Amino acid sequence: MKPALLVLAAGMGSRYGGLKQMDGLGPNGETIIDYSIYDAVRAGFGKVVYIVREYFLEAFKETVARKYSQVRCVDGAPLEFVFVTQELGKIPARFTLNPQREKPWGTAHAMLMARDVIHEPFVVINGDDFYGAESFRIAAEWCRAHEHSKGVYSIIGFELDHTLSESGGVSRGICHYDAENHLTGIVEHLDIFCESDGVVRGNNSETGERVVLDARALCSMNMWGFTPDYFDYSARLFETFLEANINEPKKEFYIPFVVDSMIHDGAASTDVLSTPAHWFGVTYKEDRPGVVARFAELVRQGIYPSPLY
Repeated sequence: MKPALLVLAAGMGSRYGGLKQMDGLGPNGETIIDYSIYDAVRAGFGKVVYIVREYFLEAFKETVARKYSQVRCVDGAPLEFVFVTQELGKIPARFTLNPQREKPWGTAHAMLMARDVIHEPFVVINGDDFYGAESFRIAAEWCRAHEHSKGVYSIIGFELDHTLSESGGVSRGICHYDAENHLTGIVEHLDIFCESDGVVRGNNSETGERVVLDARALCSMNMWGFTPDYFDYSARLFETFLEANINEPKKEFYIPFVVDSMIHDGAASTDVLSTPAHWFGVTYKEDRPGVVARFAELVRQGIYPSPLY
């Protein structure tokens, strides 16, 4: 069984000032997604599903056809690519879209766009985050071990101090889990950074209080492992969400919300898998030079070839 990789690439990039997903950051113009796919293929993934916006769908397809035409899976088969789009109006027919709404409905809604094209265990990632080869290996092993499972999911947790930005505060969901490493909840914290006294702090989104955070706490970088039964539950929950929020122009339907609901309903358990990898990405445009330098160093160390494809 070869798991699928679901790439969330429909974000607007408002803080970055452009389409991060198509920004060439590697020594030969490689994007962050290029490196993620390279690592995923080596870990044993066999299909890549892109979730994009309609207005840059054709550009994505052309880029994929050019870059990956010769890429093969570990068994020698061609790597499969599928494209789906996330748009505001892709909601159940009984709902009427609020004309004031401008942005899509969030990450869990984006995932639902792939409901008809994913039938195997799969891993979800952001298109603008670098996760590292070890993270994909861990995720792929989990998928292969759960080929016939239902109601058991996973999250790849990164140590908090491996995910901070030098350009400003970041938002991270801090994972809480029991003695068996089963997720019990995720608490979003905002404006996290290492302050002048060397202590990492962030604003608890539930209480509004600025709190000290454990630098080694595991946090979510939106890298999840799922089996296909996830989609049915998520679709039902999305309808419930719309019943309460259809007229709210900024409310979004997020993956942690779905997972948390499933945990508390007893519909699923979620394994917390720790990765030693260091995240980096382009949250802010000021992050770009540092990311370019990181990729150049990884190439210099021989971790990645150049050009990548």
